Amino acid sequence: MLNSLKGQFLVASRKLNDLNFYRSVVLIVEHNEQGATGLIVNRPSSFSITNALSRYFDMPKLEDMVFMGGPVEPNGMFALHNASDLEKSTEAIVPDLFMGSSPEIFEQVIWRISEGDPHLDFRIFFGCAGWAPLQLESEINRMDWLYTPAMTQDIFDIDPYDIWDTLLQRAMSERRFLPQETAHPEWN
Repeated sequence: MLNSLKGQFLVASRKLNDLNFYRSVVLIVEHNEQGATGLIVNRPSSFSITNALSRYFDMPKLEDMVFMGGPVEPNGMFALHNASDLEKSTEAIVPDLFMGSSPEIFEQVIWRISEGDPHLDFRIFFGCAGWAPLQLESEINRMDWLYTPAMTQDIFDIDPYDIWDTLLQRAMSERRFLPQETAHPEWN
């Protein structure tokens, strides 16, 4: 087994044609001998957080979209956030990034949103991605996925429609297994 990929982005290679993961970027939130779990971070849905959660929580009107985290547990809700004080028993995925799925965490995140907390960064997801033991390692060995260290600002600062291109370039440059483009190929 590879070392744990927790805190890494999986970046779908160009050859990965699975419709669930085509051009996807997955943040691995857990990876051990029982398998792996992640959230697709570049699939905004057409549902606003307000529309998706208003029957569960009294909340302000938010235009932020819910993201489709993956094909597993499509009715499960997950929150990525940077509020370390909400996750006393949970280790950060990467510095300043936590995942919560309990009603208490959602209530606290919604409360902070309604209070206008300027320091809170968050994303809400329906569903997640999952792999059985050694399945992810097999897919990586087949070159279905590249991986690169995740950073909190990548999730919150890069447009979700641009993150695949950005991280694919980063992962390829880290591996340098593909030729780099050059301005003057005739000089080769």
